[in-house]
Amino acid sequence: MVIPLRDINPRRTFPFVTIALIAINFLFFLYELSLGQRLQGFFLQSAFVPAEYFEPGGTLEDGKSIVLSMFLHGGWSHLLGNMLYLWIFGDNVEDRLGHGKFILFYLGCGWVATLAHGYSNPASIIPSIGASGAIAGVLGAYLIMFPKARVLTLIPLGFFIRLTELPALFVLGFWFLLQLFSGTAALAGPGGHGGVAWWAHIGGFVAGLLVGVLVKVLPERRDPT
Repeated sequence: MVIPLRDINPRRTFPFVTIALIAINFLFFLYELSLGQRLQGFFLQSAFVPAEYFEPGGTLEDGKSIVLSMFLHGGWSHLLGNMLYLWIFGDNVEDRLGHGKFILFYLGCGWVATLAHGYSNPASIIPSIGASGAIAGVLGAYLIMFPKARVLTLIPLGFFIRLTELPALFVLGFWFLLQLFSGTAALAGPGGHGGVAWWAHIGGFVAGLLVGVLVKVLPERRDPT
């Protein structure tokens, strides 16, 4: 297991959108904490539930639940882990795409990721929450845009911890392979799923890869700042 701490990749613009997304996620989480015993009911009523989404006669509320689920988290570790990845890798992708396009990219990857999770287990009645699908899209785009960028990484080795700089291609490639292995194993296991939405990660990452490839082959255009 490798844990990224920061990247060595200068940016040209201030990451307004990345910081705003992090702030919004924290605000939503504080709202969750304020709900107390009502939290589970809120998740069931407002978050994306695959079995409800795939029922005949879907409504606009289904689309709202997908977007809302991108900003909900199941605990502090869930939130902080996601925000760490968004902070490390989001600013450079935002810098490359431009602020406005980055918002659309982030939400689009989150949408694809949520549906990938839904199609992997359409009968699930468990609410799907978390920003990890959208952030996986950021990781996929980063891998294509900045494969040689150095990432300061923490590597636990039993009782020892090592800090080393690794190329983004290795760090994010390893992350994706772990998701792919875990997602495949979850489908093959009892019940066909687990507690982690692995296929949301996979779907978001692949969407980010495709956008990254598109950006690489097209002339670079950035939003005015």
